[in-house]
Amino acid sequence: MKPSQLKALERLYRRRVSPAETVTLDLARHLIELSQDIRRQIGVLFNRVGEPAYVIVGNERGLMIPQLDDYPLGKRMLRGLRLIHTHLKNEPLTDDDLTDLAMLRLDMVAVLMAADPPMIQRAWLVAATSAGSPPYHIDPPCRVTAIQPGFDLFIAERDAELAKAAPPAAEIRGGERGILISVTHSSREEAEDSLDELQELARTSGVQVLETTIQRPRQLNPRYLMGEGKMRDVVIRALQLGATMLVFDQELTPAQVRSISAMTELKVIDRSQLILDIFARRATSLDGKVQVELAQLKYLLPRLTGRGVQMSRLMGGIGGRGPGETKLEIDRRRIRDRIAKLEKNLDDLSAGRYQRRQKRVRAGVPIVSIVGYTNAGKSTLLNTMTKSEVFTEDLLFATLDTSTRRLRFPREREVIITDTVGFIRSLPASLMGAFKATLEELQDADLLLHLVDCASHRFVEQVDQVDRILEELGLGDKPRLVVFNKSDLLAGLKKKDPITFMKVKQQARRLGAITISAREQGTLAPLLAELERRFWA
Repeated sequence: MKPSQLKALERLYRRRVSPAETVTLDLARHLIELSQDIRRQIGVLFNRVGEPAYVIVGNERGLMIPQLDDYPLGKRMLRGLRLIHTHLKNEPLTDDDLTDLAMLRLDMVAVLMAADPPMIQRAWLVAATSAGSPPYHIDPPCRVTAIQPGFDLFIAERDAELAKAAPPAAEIRGGERGILISVTHSSREEAEDSLDELQELARTSGVQVLETTIQRPRQLNPRYLMGEGKMRDVVIRALQLGATMLVFDQELTPAQVRSISAMTELKVIDRSQLILDIFARRATSLDGKVQVELAQLKYLLPRLTGRGVQMSRLMGGIGGRGPGETKLEIDRRRIRDRIAKLEKNLDDLSAGRYQRRQKRVRAGVPIVSIVGYTNAGKSTLLNTMTKSEVFTEDLLFATLDTSTRRLRFPREREVIITDTVGFIRSLPASLMGAFKATLEELQDADLLLHLVDCASHRFVEQVDQVDRILEELGLGDKPRLVVFNKSDLLAGLKKKDPITFMKVKQQARRLGAITISAREQGTLAPLLAELERRFWA
């Protein structure tokens, strides 16, 4: 561009408009003339006091809006910026313009068209009505002189309308609102089952679920997991509903998290991170806290990113010596040091548990470990059998720490019963590694009591998942007794879903399962009789 054209663009920063005006006639004419002169689109982002915050020069086809770091969204529904820009061929608002409006939460997007006087077409965001409706309203083109003053009052009304449509954060525990997303090659039924479980995890973590989305593409997008167009639709819908986070059912790579985060200012987490958050909230013992922190750090370490080895202050430059460590390198080194320390602590704690287990083994008291899918009722069964008060709640992973109690039988006989952390599908690898220390309790068990929530329509898959995890832990050959819990719900299940009810009966016969209700002491007689027969018959 010529020096005179650059100076003309710089002088746009001095052009102010009244807070009550969208754009002045003089400024509209000036932008159109300047755009035609340089043969590029020109845009100006005005703040609400009428000052130009950004002047943008694009190409013949469009504009690239920069990072709007000086105008973060925070808890506001609108950013406080309106875009006034030109189109060289006098075309109306494009899909890119409307996408920028929705993704960036702009107050308004307006395009100027050459005429005498100039024409303008405007669009602004509206409150959500349904999933298929666009989140914006597009005005027909009109003359700039036909726009009445009152932009400041108009935007105040838009703010109030959008804020009213969004659910208040005060009604939500933790104030988080999320959209759950599943991108998979599995069948729709499997995807829905997994998403239902993710919804329960979100509820346990205190996240209000606003909407769920399933996509089954032919090929996974390595950058966004789902297609870029679909990803933009989800982000726009999330902003329209007032969501604060996107939760993916599949584990995201660090690069995918960065790509999706670059598209939106919402939090982006995956199933693993959600489970880690629940574990961090629920761990109470020293063992549990150490294992959770270790798992979190191992998950975080590969997600600390910088600009590559070439920008390292330790390795950069022609020589091997740099001016020192960057903040990123310091953080990584501290995390690695902390991981090493926690692993040593875990070894020490494991040695202490080993000594305690050896005392129980030498005492010759039989050990029974209760295993099963999360929320199957393991802690409730332990409480009912031993008259204990281990914490229980209708939430996934309500208890994480191993609990050990004695169960007395007639003739001065007794067994030791341990309650372990529940299993779940797609358990993060870092958690499996960390909790192997806790699951060492299972190595010395004489019997594994596999508790199954038979009222769940997914109980067959849950049984298979627990069996698979036990195989991974090297416990596939341990003696096992399958117990179907929640028999009190079977009467309702027979009426509501007779097919699942028949499947429960068939599976109980196939596995030789004992059916009980962990809440009712009277139903435990067959289980206690079977334990007595196995150990002292």
